[in-house]
Amino acid sequence: MSGERPQYGASTGGEVPVCPRHPDRPAYVTCQRCGRPACPECQRAAAVGVHCVDCVQQAARNRPARRTSLGGRAPQGSPMLVTWWLIGANTVVYALQWLLRAVGLSLLQMFAYAPVTTTSEPWRMLTSGFLHSMSGPFHLLLNMYMLYVFGRMLEPSLGRARFLLLFLLSVLGGSLGVLLLSHPMSLVVGASGGIFGLFGALFVLQRHLGQSITPVAVLIGINVVFGFVFPGIAWQAHLGGLLTGALVAFAYTAAARRRRGAGRPR
Repeated sequence: MSGERPQYGASTGGEVPVCPRHPDRPAYVTCQRCGRPACPECQRAAAVGVHCVDCVQQAARNRPARRTSLGGRAPQGSPMLVTWWLIGANTVVYALQWLLRAVGLSLLQMFAYAPVTTTSEPWRMLTSGFLHSMSGPFHLLLNMYMLYVFGRMLEPSLGRARFLLLFLLSVLGGSLGVLLLSHPMSLVVGASGGIFGLFGALFVLQRHLGQSITPVAVLIGINVVFGFVFPGIAWQAHLGGLLTGALVAFAYTAAARRRRGAGRPR
């Protein structure tokens, strides 16, 4: 008996088709799309016949992304993934503030924002939005609760990328408000600029969709008044974030209107 490997189909004089992905396996079923043989492991049931795994993957890559009503990519899986990540990031940073404080380091001194640091350390305009006051947990808890409430409403409608961009730009807008309206040595921390950006965005989006804007307008009014009535609150960051969020949302709605207009038959 020879040591040569037997050839499939040698007994009938024909060549047995083999799977391109697994050349050692005979494959008597062909893909309905490309016509290549596919072994049982590489077969995928389709509405008509069987497709090979390569064709299935290629079709998935070519399939247009599902879009929300505002043009963002419809999230797959958790509709609040970015919201949860932002809440987690803020919570972890707050825990680090306390842990590093125990060894003599202060994240507030390193990453909080003051207008005087804008030129030398501009990243503080963003990092300050992930720090919170250490006088008590109320500052963090209130901001994270509001982030959860508004993230639940906005992220599924905008899509993950647009929601994240909205929040980050609103944080920067809040810092810009502090830069323009506060004392150069004013030190500010907190996600309030980003939260107020979500306020402004929700106002614009509800108006765009023809929904009642009264509840969110009242909420905005109450929170703006709080910033002026209670000391120690950076109303400048609130105002900057609010205006930035509204402008970003307006850009989103304008792009959605252009997209719908381009899709109309002529």
